[in-house]
Amino acid sequence: MGRDIVELHADSKWGNKFYANLSRDLAEALPNVKSFSETNLKYMKYFYQLYSQISPQLVDENAAEEISPQLVDELCKIPWGHHRYIIDKRKSKPEKAIFYVRKTIENNWSRAVLLNWLGTDLYERQGKAITNFHNQLPAVQGDLAQEITKDPYNFDFLTLTEGYNEKELKDALQNNIVNFLLELGSGFAFVGREYRLLIGKTEKFIDLLFYNIRLHCYVVVEVKTGKFDSAHIGQLGTYVAATNHILKSERDNPTIGLLICKEKDNVLAQYALESSSEPIGVSEYELSKLYPEDFKGTLPSIEEIEQEFRDNRLTE
Repeated sequence: MGRDIVELHADSKWGNKFYANLSRDLAEALPNVKSFSETNLKYMKYFYQLYSQISPQLVDENAAEEISPQLVDELCKIPWGHHRYIIDKRKSKPEKAIFYVRKTIENNWSRAVLLNWLGTDLYERQGKAITNFHNQLPAVQGDLAQEITKDPYNFDFLTLTEGYNEKELKDALQNNIVNFLLELGSGFAFVGREYRLLIGKTEKFIDLLFYNIRLHCYVVVEVKTGKFDSAHIGQLGTYVAATNHILKSERDNPTIGLLICKEKDNVLAQYALESSSEPIGVSEYELSKLYPEDFKGTLPSIEEIEQEFRDNRLTE
């Protein structure tokens, strides 16, 4: 339909009334079909123009490229309303549009969830962490591990005040664990916070421990509110090795580590990772909104809200 609209519009003498006339004609010819509004017809045109840039078979059904049947099949797997959101946000970027189509299929995203991810630049962030996965993991496992990373991680779902410390950041992540799991991506399951490891006679505590069911491995996450330091890799590497010895079963793949810090020097991070024999990734996080330090003091407590509610009921 999109191709037909493009061709008809090119030859049309209707001018600005093209879509109105076409919508009316289609409604008369197919009275039981409700999908031919002027707006939908425009989206059909955009749909064709967007994806025909990728697949010649959307232009010529006799084209021989192998990717085309798979692409068409993928495009048919998500609802039209999802396509409209993707077109709105990625109309001129077909490779990004396909990325979001595939993520929608993979994660069964609703329209609301898709719209949220479209607004977080997921395409630009996905798989972008600095890692040594390809050197420390088998090829397939390394590719999958790289794919689950992001850089930066978007922590805008947190409410933090200026001057927050590491404990407050970890508290906020735990209190918003559902949103954090969504940001980490599909396959992550939360195991615990400050997870205790007894290494010899020494107690160590992992900031956040996860298990990824797609990778079939534990993921040790350490968060730092400051700038990356090469010493962080040694600490995280110890936790990764200990997790392999203490928690990993024969059916699990090797544990990976993920360090999420406020800022990093990419060259320093890469050199530090080259010195480690454990599979580790390094990413930044971003927070676009921080509240003044006295922000909490301006909010009423639960007790004050309850008392106000009781007082209002008494005066009614």
